[in-house]
Amino acid sequence: MKKGYEGKEITVYFDSEVCIHSGHCVRSLPTVFDVKRRPWIEADGAPVEDVMRVVDGCPSGALSYERREANGAETSGT
Repeated sequence: MKKGYEGKEITVYFDSEVCIHSGHCVRSLPTVFDVKRRPWIEADGAPVEDVMRVVDGCPSGALSYERREANGAETSGT
């Protein structure tokens, strides 16, 4: 099941059916990804470039994002 976590500049999506629980996200960016917090993803918890880098590095592809540009355009990433 894919769920979205919306921030000001980026929405992070998590697919629980794809996740292999490697811990890459929580180790790489704990201010955004914290399994002890609800909701466990805080999309505004770090600079958007850092969030994109960690999401792009997800080994299973369970994380993805849509970034909102200042001009209103959206950019998607793995």
